[in-house]
Amino acid sequence: MSKKGRVLVAMSGGIDSTVTAMMMHEEGYEVVGITMKTWDYANSGGSKKETGCCSLDSINDARQVAVNMGFHHFIIDIREEFGDFVIDNFVEEYMAGRTPNPCVLCNTHIKWEALLKRADAMDCEFIATGHYAQTGEANGRRFIRKAVDEHKDQSYVLWGLSQECLNRTLFPLGPYKKPEVRQMAADWGYEELSQKPESFEICFVPDNDYRSFLRRRVPGLEKKVAGGKFIDVDGNVIGEHIGYPFFTIGQRKGLGQAFGEPMYVTAIFPDTNTVQLGRMDDLIKNGMRVYKLNSMKYPEFEEGMEVVSKVRYHDHGVMSKLTPDGDALNVEFYANVKGVAPGQSAVFYEGDDVIGGGVIWGGVR
Repeated sequence: MSKKGRVLVAMSGGIDSTVTAMMMHEEGYEVVGITMKTWDYANSGGSKKETGCCSLDSINDARQVAVNMGFHHFIIDIREEFGDFVIDNFVEEYMAGRTPNPCVLCNTHIKWEALLKRADAMDCEFIATGHYAQTGEANGRRFIRKAVDEHKDQSYVLWGLSQECLNRTLFPLGPYKKPEVRQMAADWGYEELSQKPESFEICFVPDNDYRSFLRRRVPGLEKKVAGGKFIDVDGNVIGEHIGYPFFTIGQRKGLGQAFGEPMYVTAIFPDTNTVQLGRMDDLIKNGMRVYKLNSMKYPEFEEGMEVVSKVRYHDHGVMSKLTPDGDALNVEFYANVKGVAPGQSAVFYEGDDVIGGGVIWGGVR
């Protein structure tokens, strides 16, 4: 066994995970590659050709790299556990009038658990992934830190990782920028891979049409939710819509009718199949309530903590104050925030450090 140890590398066949495997190999780790089959897009009824981490081409690309580099590679089928948990939650959240974040759920409850389980079975001390993130240590705890490449930083989607996961996870790409990673691939002789385009889609909705996905997953959905009402912020009916699950907070386009001025989805009420519309200023919130918490940098969230809160992946964040309230947090924004969407992730930062996060229950005006 290598002096550095044995590491299980999650390989999707894309450039980031491939370079991660090659870096671990070059640094002297004994590498075992693993590719997780999470979703069979052929069963979804979508119109787009299967792409991304679940495609046969991507699996073959990952295996070929392992063959070229001389380390073992395995494919594991986690479609059943992925579907039961991630996809069912995705549908349930939309049916509850919320906007889910399936990538966060998959990372924290499916992929890392699957990786740790296989790492133990294969005597691997560590796991490594191609995420753009770093780790730090304080207070006897490990936590996520932002990547050097601010445009690729994925710390937002990793807030839910447990201490057990963090203690055994390596993020080799964290100190590098994407052009440097592409150059590494080219230098290692993978010129075609270095130019491989990136995918920003949800793996099980590769055509980005979540409405059609919901229709396929919930038989008779359109009939069940047809004839819903649009209301204004004062509760007045101003139109009809196709059904509340087909709308998200902050949405402006695709409302199905014109109102004479830009209107945005400001609230969703599933019990009455009602969607509230307002002007952009009506999206402004002064705070939010967050639940399903995970504290990373500190043992717990403390009264009066001042942090930068991010409510979306590419959000710049806003200074905030945290107030614990039972199993939840009340968050006071120091500046107005637009588009606080129930179901999305709230992630809290001290500088580059992720102190933790949770799921948005609702905004406070």
